[in-house]
Amino acid sequence: MTTGNGAVTGSGTAVMAAPPTGIERALSAAVAGGSGAGRGGGGDAVVGVLARTRLYVLVARLHADIPGWTAPLPTIRDEATRRTCVPVLTPGMVPPWHPEWVFRAVSLGELARNWPYDVRRLAVNHGTPYAAMVDARPRQLKAWLRADERTGGHEHGVLLTDGGGPLHGPLAHGLALGAHLAVTNGLIWNRLGAAYEEYASDRDRLRDPWGVQHRAAYRDRLASLMECQLVGRVQESVLHVRRTLTARLGRTPTREEWAEAVARMFPVPDAYDRTVADRALDHIPRYEERLRADGVLAPDGRVDTLAAFDLGRAVNVVRLALGARYTDPYEAEQDVLRIGRLARQAYPSWADFSLGYLMARLVHRAEDDGPEAAESTYRQSLTEHRILTEDPAGPYRNLPWS
Repeated sequence: MTTGNGAVTGSGTAVMAAPPTGIERALSAAVAGGSGAGRGGGGDAVVGVLARTRLYVLVARLHADIPGWTAPLPTIRDEATRRTCVPVLTPGMVPPWHPEWVFRAVSLGELARNWPYDVRRLAVNHGTPYAAMVDARPRQLKAWLRADERTGGHEHGVLLTDGGGPLHGPLAHGLALGAHLAVTNGLIWNRLGAAYEEYASDRDRLRDPWGVQHRAAYRDRLASLMECQLVGRVQESVLHVRRTLTARLGRTPTREEWAEAVARMFPVPDAYDRTVADRALDHIPRYEERLRADGVLAPDGRVDTLAAFDLGRAVNVVRLALGARYTDPYEAEQDVLRIGRLARQAYPSWADFSLGYLMARLVHRAEDDGPEAAESTYRQSLTEHRILTEDPAGPYRNLPWS
């Protein structure tokens, strides 16, 4: 099927299953819309979809592991048109994990800048029901660059769900614990597969900030996260004091009662731990008040533990390690299931887990950079919390907590 300007074609003959993600759904609609579109209609629509998502190219791991070397864009021959094409995949079409075949993520603008001079077609999801064949002559490449500049690259702050991934049961529950970072980065939340983002960046993200460059270091770091050793010993102790007082008094302690108990735990006023504790005593109640004012924390609600931050990050570290080939799918699945069990022991609901994650982000940002710098983190985290807890199609609305 060809649009009026000849820019885009799609198979159009296959029986369509449900598209894996919204990206494939939008791509199919753009291709279908091109069948009767005037000049530029369908082609522009497809380019618009491609400009706001990551695209993936297959790379042999042997090549991907060569320091500083980027493999050239691959090419295939399309038998229907007998044309040479560059094949790319949209996020929902990346195939299952394989130890020796990895993927590189590219933007539409990056494709345009590195396009092979003798190739004139881009084959998107070639041979699948969600295929598009896009013209790639010099004039179109310039249009790709303009589209990439308009969108600013792939989308952030969106909830992407793989319709073919886990949607129910303990594995989906465990993966949903990592959904905050998936939303932050515009990545699919419910996939244990070939890539979290892409092979190179998955390895880079493990190296910095986690200091992981091999399997043994990964297992050590994951164990620390599962034991909630990295979220902040002092801040967690401050919250533990309030929980203990609440159980003893039968009510939430006053700010003065809480501060006095914390002072007894950290008796040296000018010591580092006491300074951090005093700041936590300031940051935590202030952000709880803001969360109440914004309607996401009950009037008598509290954030009792920051464990969600380590557990949520642990899920993402597992997914990064799978993409980096430091673990395998079976082991990764078992680790995610274990993280899910730990989260259910620490929190009574999705909302409580999400607020614990949000609070940890805020407390650490305020501690490191000051309350003013934490303002943008507050707005971003509140938006993500609402996306996860209010989206009727999202995991926090559809997966039972226990």
